[in-house]
Formats: sequence, C-alpha cells, structure tokens
Amino acid sequence: MKLKPLRPQKSDAELIVTRTLDAPRELVFEVFTQSEHLLQWWGPQGYEMDVARFEPQPEGVFLYSQKSPEGQLMWGKFVYEEIAKPDRLVYRNSFSDAEGHAIRAPFNVNWPLEIRNVYTFEAKDGKTFMTLRGVPIDPTKKERKTFEAAIEMVKGGFAGTLGQLEEYLSKLAKK
Repeated sequence: MKLKPLRPQKSDAELIVTRTLDAPRELVFEVFTQSEHLLQWWGPQGYEMDVARFEPQPEGVFLYSQKSPEGQLMWGKFVYEEIAKPDRLVYRNSFSDAEGHAIRAPFNVNWPLEIRNVYTFEAKDGKTFMTLRGVPIDPTKKERKTFEAAIEMVKGGFAGTLGQLEEYLSKLAKK
C-alpha cells in the first residue's frame, strides 16, 4: 500500500517515545492490535473507553470514545496503514466525531488534523523494545509549531498510557 507523502518539513521535530516492555514481542503486538486488549490500557488514566469500530487491516478503522472522570466524551480514530506482525504498526490518528469524521482537537484548533504513528517492536532477551515515531501529516506552519511546542506534553501523556500498558502486561504474565 502506498503511504500518503508527508509535506517537507522545515524542522526535524517529531515525537519519539521508547520503552522496554517486560513481555515478548508477539504479546506486545497483540495488545496493540486487538480491541479487547486496547480497552484495558489505551488512553489517559481514569478514562473509560468504548470501541465503536475495530478493523485491524490496511485502511481499516479503529473508532473509539473515551469518557473522562468528569463525564466529557471524546472520540478518536486510527486508520491503519500497515500491520506487519510482530515488527511494525503504522496508523494515522485523529480526533473524530461519533461517525468517524476527523475533527479538530478539542484542546487546540491549531493541533494537526492527523498524525502518522509508526511503532516498531524489537525482541531483546524476552523483552520488547518499542519505539513510537509520530509526525503530523501535511501540517500548516501553525500546526507544525503547535505540535513541536507540545512534544514534551505528549510524551508525558504517553508515559501514563504506557504505564497502564506495562501494568496490563504484568497482569497477563501472571495468568
């Protein structure tokens, strides 16, 4: 499948998150690509998640909602571009409405409409070294600046989500 080309960037800024997970690569890949697992760990801490659509295949959609402890409902969408078990996962991520149409982020109208996320999973001594690389797709100058300014904040959000992933993986290991 041909990926949508990225507009040339004036900056090399991209989101890069790495984590060594105490679980075999095949299991880590599974918890990233099966809805029953994603329901257990994906998203901000304390949020309740629901899956509306889940099609883990190229051009398939993962449409989900997240409800904050205060009752605020947010929708998100992945459009899968590549699923190369157990090595690599690529998807376009956006905020969306309940029908799956990409919308602007509720927290900033200058947030890029779509982000391409590329996950790689490398087996190392029974553990998995995961790398996430995220870049905006065709951002305007304002969107690119907004994204670059928020990289550390986004890393903090992923730290919480990946902490939940680690906790979930440890529960699976005990089964």
